[in-house]
Amino acid sequence: MPIIHDFEGKVVVVTGGGEGIGAEAARQFARAGALVVIAGRSAATLDRTASAIVAASGSEVVGIPTNVTDEAQCQALVGQVVERLGRLDVLVNNAGGAKQVAIRQFRSDKYLAEFDLNLHSAFYCARAAVEPMIAQGGGAIVNVSSLAGVHGTMGVAPYAAAKAGLQMMTRVAAAEWGPRGIRVNCVAPGLIATEKAKAKWARTGFDEAKATSGFPLRRAGTPQDVAQAILFLAGDGASYISGETLVVGGGPRLGGMIDVD
Repeated sequence: MPIIHDFEGKVVVVTGGGEGIGAEAARQFARAGALVVIAGRSAATLDRTASAIVAASGSEVVGIPTNVTDEAQCQALVGQVVERLGRLDVLVNNAGGAKQVAIRQFRSDKYLAEFDLNLHSAFYCARAAVEPMIAQGGGAIVNVSSLAGVHGTMGVAPYAAAKAGLQMMTRVAAAEWGPRGIRVNCVAPGLIATEKAKAKWARTGFDEAKATSGFPLRRAGTPQDVAQAILFLAGDGASYISGETLVVGGGPRLGGMIDVD
């Protein structure tokens, strides 16, 4: 049974909202009564997702094509939201992605592009969103990091470093903007079975059961698992939580001194 959230009348922006975790978060915000704006590069993907959410929830969902690695486009996104909907209550910086390349083979331009997508985009969107939030007396920002940014993951060094930076930016922004009524938090998903991930696993022969056998909860996460964490941190139930990173990763992988049941 999902947790009940109330975002009636709130305006929520989700970047990377056309698919995966972003689309599921948008879906759950809409079901909770929010007016949702989803942003992403593909207008066609945004339109499909927005139409599906509207059909399922009846709530208003707007797609705004945006390249969040471009600061001007991030500012334009926020400007359109405030102009059309009158306010901005929640920003979810979900856009991101990783190239799987060893450090020695990583080209410098691709390395920098990882930071543009996974760290700089959140900075651009948050800095644009904070002004209308201050003007209206408060708001909430939820950044989507990764377990790679908590523990590190070989093969995705720039991604892991950028996501670690996103967690620290979350803490600093929470400290700077808290006195203005703005909370900033972060979720760090682990292995999540999005549609795109499952398709890749099928192509590469990835063994999900084997990979998760060492997880205490013995399974991969779902987009719904992460979306619930996002809604919690964005909502009134987390009204005294700011500057934190919530790991959504299936539990800690620990060694031990004895066998336990």
